[in-house]
Amino acid sequence: MSDTKQILQLNRFDASSNELDERTRELVQRRFTSFGQSSVLFYQQPLEILRAQGTHMYDRNGRAYLDVYNNVPCVGHCHPAVVEAIAEQAGKLATNSRYLYQNLNDYAEALLATYPSALSNLVLTCTGSEANDIALRIAAMHSGGTGIVVTQAAYHGNTSAVMAVSPSSYKKGTLLPAHVRTIRAPSAYDLPAGSDVGAVFAADLQAAIDDLAANGIGFAAVLVDTVFSSDGVFAAPAGFLKPALAVAHKNGGLFIADEVQPGFGRTGQGHWCFGLHDIVPDVVTMGKPMGNGYPMAGVVTRPELLDGFVRETGYFNTFGANPVAAAAGHAVLKVLEQEQLIANANAVGQYLRNGLRKLGDDDARIGDVRGAGLFIGVELSGADKAPDAALATWIINAMKDEGILIGAAGAYGNVLKIRPALCFNQENADQLIGTLQRLLQRL
Repeated sequence: MSDTKQILQLNRFDASSNELDERTRELVQRRFTSFGQSSVLFYQQPLEILRAQGTHMYDRNGRAYLDVYNNVPCVGHCHPAVVEAIAEQAGKLATNSRYLYQNLNDYAEALLATYPSALSNLVLTCTGSEANDIALRIAAMHSGGTGIVVTQAAYHGNTSAVMAVSPSSYKKGTLLPAHVRTIRAPSAYDLPAGSDVGAVFAADLQAAIDDLAANGIGFAAVLVDTVFSSDGVFAAPAGFLKPALAVAHKNGGLFIADEVQPGFGRTGQGHWCFGLHDIVPDVVTMGKPMGNGYPMAGVVTRPELLDGFVRETGYFNTFGANPVAAAAGHAVLKVLEQEQLIANANAVGQYLRNGLRKLGDDDARIGDVRGAGLFIGVELSGADKAPDAALATWIINAMKDEGILIGAAGAYGNVLKIRPALCFNQENADQLIGTLQRLLQRL
């Protein structure tokens, strides 16, 4: 088990707990009977959630929880416009993707309009894992190589091919597959003051490519989650990915931007996080928030890259481009625009980061606050920047008891990961800041 997995396991259900009530114990037992003893449950005392709306989720007792963890409902849990669009289309037609649908064309054109003009072709899938799997296949076909470079704590999905390039999923001590190389996350926090983050990241990428070549493995692509979520959330300085893009192209490979987590306006500067760096990736993958809970994902790329892939594979996806998915996805795009949620993510995200940094000015355990828009990482550390995973674990479970759901990230599981719905407001931000302050004072 990787360090990240080992530590995040502490944030999950404790099977040895004697503090569960009778109903929770029964539900846990039924869950394990049906899905196996390893079925993942969050929190040492798991929650039974019955409904959700906007920025909140509600348990069986009606207690509200401010949700700053789940980035799937990007426009808000159960947004009425998305619910209505799904229900209306499902009541008319819900079938496979191999017929003509006007709403599918409408959606594809609206989605592609959010991209640079060079990225003009789309494949729709059901999950981000499928999307990243296709991206890897496109890269291999284009380059003739198989070598993939990712960051050290990356997560890109759970198909066989994609898990191979997701080091955070490895068991501790597991060797990297022969075709995979890892490099450091672009962390200004871990580099000497004044370091050029982009130059260091690009140099690490070139070294990894050289090592692949030294072992007879051709370079296919560098695959990055553009906000480096699993690595601990890194979005600054703007533009730091430009040198890495140049290195990938110089070596005959592709740059794949995994926007599954940071996409659809979360970083507050347009729809896509790669825009923060003023680059045009070769392939972009999307997922989680795309349908606001409806399972859909996709790949966007240049026509010549997609044509070569489809010509060789005859690829299709039965459900990926069905009319209900199109209705859900289009409704999300409309809500983002109509409710100005990307601008809200920028403004409220800045407000929240400022408040958390002010809190850190008075508490040395907050080593860093970083991110963009409403994708924020709070580094919890001790002396000499030593990661404090135990504190993060305690905070996560204590936050739940205080009515706030939050997660963790980073190679050591010590970075609080904040990803609320984009309708998150200043009142919500004040609740989060105030609760974290009280909890830190309690220790």
